[in-house]
Order: sequence, then C-alpha cells, then structure tokens
Amino acid sequence: MTHANCPRCGGRLARDNDSGRCTPCQAAERDRLSAPPVVPASFWEHEPVRLALAERHLGRAIRAYRCHPYHGRVALPQSVVAGWLGITQAQLSRVENGPPLVHLDRLAHWAQLLRVPTEHLWFRLPGQSCWTDTSLIPNGTDRAYGEDLPAEQGGRAAAAVSVEEASSQGGGATDRRRFNVLAALTGLAASGHTYLLAGPAEVPRTIGMEQVQLASSLVDDLRRADAVAGADLLCDVAIQVHTRLSAWAARASYSREVGDALQSALADLSIEAAWLAIDAERRSEARPYLNEAIARARIADDPRVEVRALTHLSLLIRESQPGESLHCAEAALRVSAGWATPRLTTLLHLRRAHAYAVLRDASGFSREMTKARRELDRGTHEDDQGFVHFVNAQELNGIEGLSYLALDGPERAVQSLRAITANPSPGHRRNQVYYTVRLSEAVYQQGDVNEAARIALDVLPAVRQINSKRVSQHLAHVRGSLAAPRQATTTTRQFVDAYDRAVSV
Repeated sequence: MTHANCPRCGGRLARDNDSGRCTPCQAAERDRLSAPPVVPASFWEHEPVRLALAERHLGRAIRAYRCHPYHGRVALPQSVVAGWLGITQAQLSRVENGPPLVHLDRLAHWAQLLRVPTEHLWFRLPGQSCWTDTSLIPNGTDRAYGEDLPAEQGGRAAAAVSVEEASSQGGGATDRRRFNVLAALTGLAASGHTYLLAGPAEVPRTIGMEQVQLASSLVDDLRRADAVAGADLLCDVAIQVHTRLSAWAARASYSREVGDALQSALADLSIEAAWLAIDAERRSEARPYLNEAIARARIADDPRVEVRALTHLSLLIRESQPGESLHCAEAALRVSAGWATPRLTTLLHLRRAHAYAVLRDASGFSREMTKARRELDRGTHEDDQGFVHFVNAQELNGIEGLSYLALDGPERAVQSLRAITANPSPGHRRNQVYYTVRLSEAVYQQGDVNEAARIALDVLPAVRQINSKRVSQHLAHVRGSLAAPRQATTTTRQFVDAYDRAVSV
C-alpha cells in the first residue's frame, strides 16, 4: 500500500513519486547519511518501535526505527544506521537480531544518538535524575524485597535519606556510617535495587532479561555511589549484592540467551566489587572476584569484560607481583587488539610502565610511557568504556610520578605529581587527592619536610571526605615519617597534631 501523503510533513505526493517523501522533505534531510534526523514525538508511538522499547530490546527498536514509514517507502539501510552508531553493518545485524544489549555505556550512547525520549527507556541516561521502575523487580515473593521497607533495613525508604539528613542522625560512629551508606545508596534505592540489599534471600524461580539489565545498571549505580561515599562504605554492600545475584545464577532457571547475558553482568559486578576492595585496602578479597570475572567473561564469550578484569588484576598485583602484572596487561592488549580505543590502550601501557618501574627496569618503563603518550594523543572515542574515563593527562602524570618513586627518583616524581596539582581534574577528585598525598611522600623523600607537611595538611580534609583506605593509609605513612623527632619543626608538628585530631573524631 502506497502513501498518498508524505509521512514527514503530511503533504500530498505526486502520482509519479516513488520515494515516499516529498521533494522539500528529501532536501531537508540530505544529511541523514551522517547523522540521525530529528523526528516528531509521534514517531515513537509507532507500534513496532513502541513494542520493541517496551520489550527492552534496543536492537529491535533500531530495526523498527529503520523501517519506520517516516523515512519513506524504503527502509533506512543498515549500513547508514551502522555509520551513525559507529559500528559495522554486520555488527548492527547482530545487534538487531541477537539478545538484548545489557551494557549501559552503549545503551545510553545509542539512545541519546537516536534521541529516544527518556519516558520510553528502561535505564537512566547520564545526567538524568533518578527514577523508580518497580516492574524490574521479579515476580512473586521477591517483589516484596523493595516494598515499604524502613530505611534502617535498606528498603526503598532509604531514597528519602539525604546526605544532610544522614550527617545529622545518629550519635555514634556506627550510626553515622549506617546513614552515610544509606545516603550514598539513594540512587540504588530510587532505581529499585534495594530488594538486593535487604529482605529475605529467596531466589526467583526463573530469571529474565529484565533482571539481567537490573544487575547491569546496578554496577553503574555503584560507581556513582562510590564517587559520593567512597569504597570504604560500599565494599560490603557490593559483596552482599554479588552474593545474592550469584545465588540467582546458580539456582534459578533461565534460557541460554539470558544465561550468557547474566554471566557478563555478574562478571561486571565482580569487577566492581574487586575495585571497591582494592580502594578499601582489602586486597586479599579482590583477587577471587577478578578470577571469577575472567571465568564468567570467557563462558559468555565477552572479551570486553575479560579485558576489564585483566586490567584491574594488573593494578591489584603491580606492587606485589610486577611480573604477573605485566603479563595481565599484555594479555589484555592481545585480547583487545582490533577494537581497543586509544584510552584503553593508554591505560594498559600505563599498567605495564608502572610494573616495569617496580621491577627496576627503567628502559621498559620509558618505552611503555612513550607508547601511552602516543595513544593518549589520539584522543577520546565514542566507544570508550566507562571504566577508562579517568584516563587523561593527569593520570599519565600520576603513573609517571609513582613510577619514578619506585625507581628512586623523587625529584622526577615531584615534577610529574606537581603537574597534576597545577592542572586539577575536577571530575576525578579521588585520583586528585590520591596523587596529592603521593606528592607529599615524594617531597618528603626529596628532603623538604616542611613542604611535605604543608601539602599533607592542605589535603587532610579531602582525604577524610573520600573514604578511601588506600589513600588514607598513604597519608598515615606520611604522618609516621613526619612525626619522627628528627623531623620536628613547627610545620610538621602542626600537621601531625591536625592529623591526630582528625583521626580521633
């Protein structure tokens, strides 16, 4: 059946018009080969598009988008839409006909690119306020996990606890810690995740793609909460959630398609739990999670998750087992060959550079730093995974500074670390604080105790706020060095006294 009217503007089409679009509309969209067109609100109410989005399958939604009558009688070619999305035609075919996407980075990027209205989405876009979707809670008894639980039990009422309220409630340190955790988890509560944190431990009889998507979005929310509250407050929470979801995977029933996606989601959650354990200086707990993540990624044939796990494993063991750290980074480079973005490749070369420095191999360190700089100069990429967003010039200077410390070059270390404090990266506050503490260490090794104390005193309040035991332990080391009687000056005593007062609170 042909259209008598242009589906874009509603104007009558000439009898000999075989394109399905009037001439003005064809002219208005000549650039559609390079970018998606701006479509009317009614576009998203077209039945195939609406159903695909309701089924939470972005691939099918993209296929319905391509075949929408708005584009004329001929569907948009896969090659055109693949070009918009930054993938190949073959990759788009797999996306449209394969299992639903579960990785939030790609879901959010493509939804924004196509301008899908937020009310049709089942996940939050970057910068979007929290929402609650109780439909993601499994059917049956599990739905009760998040229903009307009081805040002290981790229920959805926790979403009402603000940071200000958290700091004012409770008299003891345990109460303050509890309320700080609840405040940090406001986003998790508002996203319908609280039934994973409290309530009965029943396992749902079956698992669908909705629960897999919930697990995937949980990792993103944990990262946001980590940025607010720090790993010290969230490590146990991540471990608890991981334990519950692992029980689901072991005991519930699900299809092969759901099983593969679930393995990838659990691998991502394992990596996040491992990172939180690393930053909380619970390193002995981190490695089993990373080993599990690698195994799950291989079961799901998901090389991107495997590379993330190998990258974190390289970080975990770079001081204790630098040789194995090198091998992990090399394996990640090998697995990601052909699809790694410049920032991912930069990070892997930085991992190798630091490991070479710990091994006292100055030439290996220098060689890897040169490769890292070259890759970083290539810039960002739309396929950058969320875990590499911190890789920038400041991070490169930081790893260079730490490596010079390992190579007994405090002067060079101070030079590199000062470059970070001179050009701070507001979006990566924890790294900024961490490298400032390490600058204090480097200045102390250089012999300037007063400057080391001044830097440490200035950064002390920030260290207390970010709740990272990894950072606070380095500051404690600075305090121990500056408290030695031979280092006693007015400035060093001022820092030591301020540190002791802060710790005693």
